[in-house]
Amino acid sequence: MLSALMLAAALTGTHASPLADAIEHYRTVETYQVTLRVARADGEDHIRYFYKKPGFVRMEFIRPHAGTVLVYSPHTQRVRVWPFGAGRFPELSLSPHNSLIRGAGGQTVDNSDVGALFENVRTLLEQGRAEVRGEARMAGRSALHLVVTGAPGIAVAGVHRYELWLDTASQFPLKVISRNQADVVIETVIMDALEINVPLPETLFNPEGE
Repeated sequence: MLSALMLAAALTGTHASPLADAIEHYRTVETYQVTLRVARADGEDHIRYFYKKPGFVRMEFIRPHAGTVLVYSPHTQRVRVWPFGAGRFPELSLSPHNSLIRGAGGQTVDNSDVGALFENVRTLLEQGRAEVRGEARMAGRSALHLVVTGAPGIAVAGVHRYELWLDTASQFPLKVISRNQADVVIETVIMDALEINVPLPETLFNPEGE
């Protein structure tokens, strides 16, 4: 395996390539599931997250709001919400832009997957720069540490800088830190128990039939 120094040297002049390779690889991904740990200044969320192309999303909240389930369908473009568990009364049908279910940073369920993250990072890089900071070990995996920073005054979805640790095997992010233009951390996301291209039954995204 290349050392961090050799890897950085190999990528000199092509700093965008790790991101481009990760985006290209993501196109081959049909499904994934992961446990998200999202830390912000106002608290922390633990969510079991399931994704299936062309855009089905299921979120099972571990904390806070333990038991709450959200399911988004790209066909209906609606989010079904069960505050006390899928299939249990009550059930809500909401727009993904409804303030009740938007993230603290304004994120919406329909743009919450890794592909949406990569698109934001790619857009920021168009008016910025990327830096490879070498390799690191995360949860027993080898990861490439990549930093993408927008040009002065440039931000995407409020983010001026992304730090990503990309799994060298799957090219999925294992950890992402986003910062604003004052270099203050907006949130830190850690992805645990990642499984890619696993069978996800239709009932996972359609518990009772639409």
